[in-house]
Formats: sequence, C-alpha cells, structure tokens
Amino acid sequence: MIISGKDLSAKLKAEMAERVATFPEKYGRVPNLVVILVGDNPASQSYVRGKEKAAELVGFKHSTICTPATISEAELLDIIKGLNEDPEVDGILVQLPLPKHISESKVIETIAKEKDVDGFHPANVASLWQGLPCILPCTPKGIIKMLKEAGVEIKGKRAVVIGRSNIVGLPVAKLLLNENATVTVCHSKTVDLPSITRQADILVVAIGRAKFVTADMVSEGTVVIDVGVNRDEQTGKLVGDVDFEAIEPKASVITPVPGGVGPMTICCLMENTIECFLGRMQ
Repeated sequence: MIISGKDLSAKLKAEMAERVATFPEKYGRVPNLVVILVGDNPASQSYVRGKEKAAELVGFKHSTICTPATISEAELLDIIKGLNEDPEVDGILVQLPLPKHISESKVIETIAKEKDVDGFHPANVASLWQGLPCILPCTPKGIIKMLKEAGVEIKGKRAVVIGRSNIVGLPVAKLLLNENATVTVCHSKTVDLPSITRQADILVVAIGRAKFVTADMVSEGTVVIDVGVNRDEQTGKLVGDVDFEAIEPKASVITPVPGGVGPMTICCLMENTIECFLGRMQ
C-alpha cells in the first residue's frame, strides 16, 4: 500500500473547513496565521506558498511577512515579539532554515508558546516528553495520523527511527512510544545499521540523504515512512531518504516522495493553528 498524504490531507482539510466555517458565529472571527519568510530561498518560498494555499482552503485569515536575508537577528526577534502581543494573531511560524547569522534556537524560543504552531518551542518539547498537553510538531503528528489511517497496528510493534532531530526524529519516537511501540533511535552512522533496520516492523527515515536506505536494509512486510526530501543529482527529481523503487515491492506500506509525509505536515499545521486559536478563545 502506498499512502497518499495528498488524499488524506485533502480529506482532513475539508473537515477542518466545515469546522472553521462555524467560528465567526461562535467566536466572532476565524483563526489568523502569520508566516515569516526570511530571504528568497526557492524551497522555502515553495513551502510557504503551500501553507498559504492550505490556509485559504481551510478558511483562515493568513499573511506572510517577507524580509530580506540581511535582516538582523534583533530586527527579526522584534517582529516576532510584536506578533506575540497582537491579540488578533493566533499562530506564528518562521520558515526554516534561516540565514547563518540568525540563531534558529533564539527565534524558536522567542515565539510565544501558545502561538507556536510548529510545536518547536522548548516548553512544548518539554511537555511532549513529560506527557503533558502541548502543541505537537507537525511532521511527527502527521506520521501517526497516516499510520492509523492506513490501519497499521503500532502497539507492540518494533519501530526504528533513523534521525535524531528535535523536529522529526525524537518527537516521532516519543509519539510511537505513546502508542506502545518498542522504539530504537539511530543515526546514519550507527554501527551495523542494516542489522537494526531489518528488525523493524515500522521504519521512519528522516536524515535528508537521498536514497540512503536500500532494499537490503528492509525486511519483507515492513512499514516504511520516508520523511526525506532531496534533489537527485542525476535526474533533478525530488526523492526521499529511501530507494522507493527498490523497496516498494518489499514494503507492506510505504510513503512516496513527493506526495507522502509533506502534505500531512501542512495539514497538521492547519490543525495546530485551530488548536492555538481555540486555546486562546476558550
């Protein structure tokens, strides 16, 4: 089974749009999402356009603040602080990556916890690991939704996560643990990595290395979730962290790139914006 993130996200966004349509009567307005785009990186611009389109479909108010790549860190932080104080703004997202002269950690920490739709704020991360209510990071949240939609049994399964970032690897490991899976977290240089990945019932790969996982690293019937988005140097096409053509015949469930996890990440961003809005309204 190839899991289409496009199909599932379209279904969920349609449901959200129906819900958001009731908000003006209940709360007097709809959620308001503000995205900050620093510089003119083509990939970042594409991601932001995808978020703008999703916000339109769901029925949010939204805007994008575009700044030059030369903006100072202090100026960017001041913009965020102003949005924190704006009672009409429910969600704030700063598109990553940022220019090298700006500290991503400082930017993430400056966004108000209750408006952190990405779920990256240290307080949200801490609450996730403590089992407290929090805003979940979008990509890990989307992965769990995809697994459940595909009917994948997580409880009692052996899950292997390749990647240790606070954005995907570690949070998705925690969410899999919450679903009662047994989880092993690795990195690309883990000794004898193939012997570990071949034991996986569920394999999540998020390292940003094109076709890193090959067919010999996956056992028959494994569920493969590919988070990577890379540019194939030979063909110029977008490819994932796994060799899709080689692994697809062996996998019981697999996500494609593009069209797999990516659309669900944006879908969960919309869901998180609603959660931030309701948290502030209620």
